[in-house]
Amino acid sequence: MSEPVIITQLTPGDLPLMRSLNTLFSEAFDDPESYAAEPPSDGYLQAQLGKQHVIVLTASIGDTIAGGLVAYELDKLEQARSEVYIYDLAVAESFRRHGVATALIRRLQEIAAERGAWVVYVQADYGDEPAIGLYSKLGVREEVMHFDIPVPSTAPNR
Repeated sequence: MSEPVIITQLTPGDLPLMRSLNTLFSEAFDDPESYAAEPPSDGYLQAQLGKQHVIVLTASIGDTIAGGLVAYELDKLEQARSEVYIYDLAVAESFRRHGVATALIRRLQEIAAERGAWVVYVQADYGDEPAIGLYSKLGVREEVMHFDIPVPSTAPNR
């Protein structure tokens, strides 16, 4: 790949890039229903991109979005520090194995350091060997269990 990978941190003015990133996520995660059924409004996306704790990065090669990530900075209470959680990370199939994901994570590490965070962390699914290989190269693996606890649809104050 001769063109450089350009990493951009999205702001509220970057709606077209955010929508392109959601399209990439839909394809990479093979989940068009989640991304197309009820796409968020421009106002909603702008509000999310304007939040300090929401970090959205895209990786572009030329005029093409090759990958991106969404991360959240979480303030901690046991010490005056934060940690950054990578929630979504994907690279378009044609750009995989070219350092795009590593470039995204390296930029996120810089942002985390600028904010005084003490760690960046991410989950991987069993059997997702490319992701496990990438994350093993960059960090220390922990064995944890993940639980999804449903929220009742009739919850008060919603």
